[in-house]
Amino acid sequence: MRSHCALYVDVGYLLAASATRVTGTSLRSGVVVSYPDLVARLVAAAEEASGMPLLRVHWYDSGRRSGGTPDAAQEAIGMLPRVKLRLGRISPQGEQKGVDLRIGLDLAAHGRNRVVDVIYLVSGDDDLCEAVEEAQNHGVQVVLMAVPDAAGKPHAVSKHLIRESDDLIVLDGSVVDETVHVRQLQPEEVPGAPSSEAPAGVVVPLPGPRAAGRAEGAANEEGAASAEARPTPAVLAGSRPAARAADSAASGVRAGAGASRPIWSSTSEGAGGRGPGSTSAGELELIDEVCRGVISAWSVTASADDRRRLRSEKPYIPSDLDRALLLDLSARLGVYDVDEHLRFLLRDHFWQVLAASTS
Repeated sequence: MRSHCALYVDVGYLLAASATRVTGTSLRSGVVVSYPDLVARLVAAAEEASGMPLLRVHWYDSGRRSGGTPDAAQEAIGMLPRVKLRLGRISPQGEQKGVDLRIGLDLAAHGRNRVVDVIYLVSGDDDLCEAVEEAQNHGVQVVLMAVPDAAGKPHAVSKHLIRESDDLIVLDGSVVDETVHVRQLQPEEVPGAPSSEAPAGVVVPLPGPRAAGRAEGAANEEGAASAEARPTPAVLAGSRPAARAADSAASGVRAGAGASRPIWSSTSEGAGGRGPGSTSAGELELIDEVCRGVISAWSVTASADDRRRLRSEKPYIPSDLDRALLLDLSARLGVYDVDEHLRFLLRDHFWQVLAASTS
């Protein structure tokens, strides 16, 4: 019997890591993806690394429609050759459910049945360590396939998962750069534009685009601002505020774009248990950068209605934005889990940055 390899893709990791490389933040709505090309590039990488033909791609994601059923983009992905769609669901709170469990069960079952000889796992999730070990116990090699960050290093892969796997391969940057692109601000309605039911052969937006159409009042509120050219999220997220003189730094004020803005204090009550002054200046700087990057990426396609809705729901941060904030800070700190104190500061500062950006 001819040997085969298989590809297991944790889509949450793949798209968050790819978005970070392209835009500077893990917010999935900030990018558009040519899925046929991306899948083809991943398959080619697995076959080249193993020297074996690929049996199948297992595509693990959360169903974006009610009950965990696939949306139009996911249905198009499932129609691609040798792609098996494996979907979890989204909880009422917007959290992904069941995806890690599906990956783990498939790793264990396929390892036990020796379906393939090598499994290439595109993920960085620490929760998969035991499933990887179970597959290995049945004689199957499990090799991690990581998305590179801007420096070419594996992005957001758990050290425990690296230790349990048989090897770690970092994808060539062109795999992402040529298939994942910054989502640009587009007119609300463009005659002849592809619909959400676009076939698999075209660039398909990531799941969850905002509804088309904007109220007349919202359009007026946007006014001339929407007509101006906007920098891409990659530019905004990658920019750092200019350093000020020593006296300004000592007074807790940072300069940016010719105007100063205050840095919030880390001594606020309720900040997750750390004592006053326990947050370093470097941590505060990273929190500020993460908040500005996520808001910049979100703002590219957010309508006036989106902005009003977000502000009206304060202090609740939508799950996609909250997840991007935590993932980005985790990656910049180089830790797998962000402690409660920094989470508090991160979410608190998010609202401060949002208020300043919309005032």
